[in-house]
Amino acid sequence: MKKIADIFKTKQRSYSFELFPPKTDQGYQNILVTIDELCKLKPDFISCTYGAGGGSRDKTFDIVEHIQNKNHTVGLAHLTCVLNTKDDMKRILEDIKSRGIQNVLALRGDPPQSDPNWQPTNDNFKYSSELCAFIRLNFKDYFGIGVAGFPEGHVLCKDRSKDAEYLKIKVDNGADFVITQLFFNNQDYFDYVKRLRSLGVTNPVIPGVLPITDYQALLRFTSLCGTTITEEIKRIFEPIQNDKEAVVKAGTEFAIKQCRDLLKGGAPGLHFYCLNKLEPCKSVLKEVRI
Repeated sequence: MKKIADIFKTKQRSYSFELFPPKTDQGYQNILVTIDELCKLKPDFISCTYGAGGGSRDKTFDIVEHIQNKNHTVGLAHLTCVLNTKDDMKRILEDIKSRGIQNVLALRGDPPQSDPNWQPTNDNFKYSSELCAFIRLNFKDYFGIGVAGFPEGHVLCKDRSKDAEYLKIKVDNGADFVITQLFFNNQDYFDYVKRLRSLGVTNPVIPGVLPITDYQALLRFTSLCGTTITEEIKRIFEPIQNDKEAVVKAGTEFAIKQCRDLLKGGAPGLHFYCLNKLEPCKSVLKEVRI
């Protein structure tokens, strides 16, 4: 399997998907079918999120291993600092390596609902930049390391200039590429890239795209992660929010428009948050891939 950083050396644009580990056995069987269908679209890589405290950790790595071994597609395993000690992280990374997985997305992570007041101690990493440095120190160049970027600033750091400086620390500590949180105003992405470039960050910054399929669910999620619901989004989706079919249609059309504008503006690819479903990401990718 290639490291994702090497893909950017040979391709002008990458196209990728993100999944999450299901909570039930039936859900797990369903996602394997979805992965087969997604891989027919020939993505450059597929990532899988990570359960805080190890609740779905093994499923994450099982899914990434399946993506690579059965579907011969590059996998990206999310990895979070929360609840794991430094020794835990070393063992987890050894496990990831033993599975032949060479790409990780290094994240701080959020405390689980079961322990919302969890705070790191000296035995834990406080920031994902520390995890990046730890991976490079202990595993050298074996892993390709991705990190999260926040075009509107992190929910805990809304100062966009300061947030960009924190991203630079991740890169200085070994990160190879950036995948952004979802956003709906493309100018936020372009301004973010400009801020990073002014700091000397030259790494690929891949925009994360979420085609809207459920407006109420979107409002709940963005209230937690800090993504702005733009006036355009409100104008399009508020009148039709109770019409599932209309929302999916409008969400697909908006995502196509957004993706075309991102690629035209120089984005090095697209990372789709597909919510474990084939559609509408399949339809969007078909229209925008160049």
